[in-house]
Amino acid sequence: MADFIKHNSTSFPDALLCEARGLELLAETLRLAGVSKLRVPDVKSVSQRELVIPRINPGPASEDAMVALGEGLARMHAIRQPHYGFDSDNMIGLSPQKNRLTDDWGDFFLENRLRVQVSMIRDRQVREEFEAVLAGSSAALRQFLNEHCEQSSLLHGDLWSGNVLFDNSGPWLIDPAVYYGDREADIAMTELFGGFSTAFYRAYDRVYPRTGVYNTKRSVYNLYHTLNHYNLFGASYLDACQRNLRVFEAM
Repeated sequence: MADFIKHNSTSFPDALLCEARGLELLAETLRLAGVSKLRVPDVKSVSQRELVIPRINPGPASEDAMVALGEGLARMHAIRQPHYGFDSDNMIGLSPQKNRLTDDWGDFFLENRLRVQVSMIRDRQVREEFEAVLAGSSAALRQFLNEHCEQSSLLHGDLWSGNVLFDNSGPWLIDPAVYYGDREADIAMTELFGGFSTAFYRAYDRVYPRTGVYNTKRSVYNLYHTLNHYNLFGASYLDACQRNLRVFEAM
């Protein structure tokens, strides 16, 4: 199999090192879960300048491949982890992702995900709007997330359709932003940017059914990603951020 060489196009010298660690951690956890049909490319070499992995020749996603993706991800999520967060900072796409280890999932998501992104908003009026909503709902949000998170799981962290490839033998996970958290944060992101097929969600739910409050959590968790895209790419993502923010007003 030929190699694929990914060059570091960011301003962060450790971006590819973080990506390589994420790939290796996903591969290790999938092995622990006994998953063979959902794969992660081997890291052949990595430096600050380039990451070398096997080249994947992508094709269309069959229903069987989507089933393998859903089942494999659910089995990986079922491996219970001891903490939330992560032991070092890494990257979410082109943005730095701030981490720490904690036993408080609600506090981690509020402080290390939402508040970090809100603090990066350049428009003062928009930033203050979001800060006010978070301030008014922070206690309720922490309680809600802690009450409805069954366990800590390893998350891919950036699980949109562009970060799953399919070849003749099934699905591959690429470009992770790993940390430990509520598994439904991964599933929520699959519904952004076009979503995955019905076969994927049915397969996932057969192995590890989503909770009854998933729809509310989806807005909470996807606020992080829409804020990140707003901060990176501008005003076209503001409406999506504000829609996700509305769920906080009911807390």
